This record gives sequence, C-alpha cells and structure tokens, in this order.
Amino acid sequence: MSTSAQIRFWSIGLLGFAVLLYVLSGVLLPFVAAMVIAYLLDPLVRQLATLGVPRALSALAVLIGFLVLLVVVVLLLTPLLRAQIQQLIEALPGYAAGLREWLLPRIENAMARLTNEDVERLRDAASSYVGSILSWVANVLSTILTGGLALFDVLSILIITPVVSFYLLRDWPGLVREINSWLPLQHAKIIREQVREVNRTLAGFVHGQAVVCLTLAVYYACLLSLVGLDFALIVGLLAGFLSFIPYVGSIFGLVLSVGLALAQFDTYLDVAVVAGIFLFGQTAEGYFLQPKLVGDRVGLHPVWVMFAVLAGAQLYGFVGVLIAVPVAAMIGVLVRFALERYLESDYYKGPESVSATDESRDGVRTTSV
Repeated sequence: MSTSAQIRFWSIGLLGFAVLLYVLSGVLLPFVAAMVIAYLLDPLVRQLATLGVPRALSALAVLIGFLVLLVVVVLLLTPLLRAQIQQLIEALPGYAAGLREWLLPRIENAMARLTNEDVERLRDAASSYVGSILSWVANVLSTILTGGLALFDVLSILIITPVVSFYLLRDWPGLVREINSWLPLQHAKIIREQVREVNRTLAGFVHGQAVVCLTLAVYYACLLSLVGLDFALIVGLLAGFLSFIPYVGSIFGLVLSVGLALAQFDTYLDVAVVAGIFLFGQTAEGYFLQPKLVGDRVGLHPVWVMFAVLAGAQLYGFVGVLIAVPVAAMIGVLVRFALERYLESDYYKGPESVSATDESRDGVRTTSV
C-alpha cells in the first residue's frame, strides 16, 4: 500500500471515529468515567499483582477501597455542603443589595463626567457584551451539566461505571496485548514509542495534577474556615478542584472569596488575609507543587490545557471535560513527533542541503579511494 493510500485510510478512520464519538456522546459518560477510574487505579492494581495477588482480586480490592473512600468523603462533606449552600442561597439577596449600594454612587459619579452620547454608547456596548458572555457561559454550563445524561440517570451511572471499571482493571494487560497485535507491522515500533510517550505524559499530568488539586482544596477549605469566611468549604473545594485547569481555580477562588470577604468583614485587614491565602496558595502551586508533582516533563502547556478543556466542554459536555486532557496529551505528542520529522526532512532543509550532503559523501569516497 502506498503512503498516500495509508494516509487516506487512517484519515478516514480517525474522522469516522470522531463522528462516532459525537453521535454517541449522550451515552458515553459512564464508560468514559470508568476508563478514567481504571487508568488512575491501574498502578495500584499492578503493584498488588506483582506481589502475587491475582489480577481479578487485585482489581476488586482496589476498586472497593476507592468506592468506600469516595462514599465516606461524600457522606462527610454532604451535610456541610448542603448547609452552606442553603446559607448561600439565603444570603444572596443581602449580598446583591450591599453590592448595589456600593456600586450605585460610584457609577453615578462616573456617569456625571460623561456626555449623554458616551453614556448611551457604553450602555449599548455593555448590554451587548454582557449578554453574549452570559449566553456563552450558560450554554457551556448547560452542556457540561446535561451532556451525557440524555439516556442515563445518576443511578444508572452509579451502577454501570463501577462494573465497567472492574472489567477494565481486570483485563487491562490483555486489552493492551490485543490492541498491540492489531498495529500495522511496518509502523508498529514507531506507534509503540509514541503511545509510551503519550502514556508518560498523561500519567505524569493526571496523577500529579490530582494530588495538586486535592492538596489545594484541603488548604483553601481549611485556611478559609480558620479565618471565619462564610461558605469557606464551598469556595475552597471549588477552587481546589478547578485547579486542574491552570490558573482558573486560583482566579475563581480569589475573586469569589475576596467578594465574600468584602461583604462579610468590616476591616480591610481581614479581606487582605483572605487574599493572602490565595496568593500564597498560587505561589506554592507554581513554585513547589507543580514542579515537584507534575513537572515540565509532561509537555502540556497551561494554555493548551485550558483550550482543550473548554473545547471538550463545548463539543461533548462533561464527557468532553473528562477526555480533554488525554486528547490534548495525544495531540501534543503527535505534533512534537511530526515537527521532529519535519525538521529532519527535505521540506525543511531544502534540496540544496541534500545535494551538499551528497557532494560531501562523494568527496569522502574519492579521498578514501
């Protein structure tokens, strides 16, 4: 088979796979969640298997331990979260009234310095941009929250995901061997090298970032609770778990916590303490947690991760959020591989470099003779 025919074959295959994912995006959530859980827990299963524990028993023990831990955390946090969410709902009208009282005099002073035409233009521009932004945010949130739940309710996800996770964990080595046997023989070595690179990149990012998010969530929730900020648990957990999107968690938590602190505390010192908690957390994340737990070796730029998560959410909802980082890692590895091949090719070096290389080789042959 010629090179052009191979390119056409794989391009059509990848396009068909992407279309299939899009068509089935409404029913993929339990299975994608199971794949994520299996990928995260597979190292533990492999360690138990190396100690002589049967693979099936290892998978069952690790999965049960993970589910028990998850249930315990949910049972402990649910009452606290429910109470704080109820308090937040009751306090929102008061916060809105206070914000309005604080903003209105300043807006009126600013408007007094502008002409009627300037005020009208600002009003039109603000209404247009704010409407567009709110519509986009609402659309993304709606897609994330409802995507993947068209045919499965929460109960079915809770049943299907653990079962699929167990079978994936139990059969993971066999699945890898089976897929490995399907690789085209001519390019099998290169494909395996790139798959290993994708796995290294993905494992380094996912496992490291999971520890970073958990650490930041505990840090923010505990410190904000100690300083007495209302709804500290909600703000801390959201800021920590949103940190898997670079800078989003810290910025979101900083803005939200400082806004709550301004509405709650009477002195700016308390507000400064709350802001300092997030500034220290962001500094620790950037200079200690990320370098130690994730590192630059994963090759995933923060901007690329942010784009991948937002694009995945827009295209596939919550399923897209789950697969965004793996797809970003895969694309990043393939792009770097293609760039290396391009820099070694005649398309980059040009025909002159090829002829010069041939002439130098002929000269060496002549001299040696």
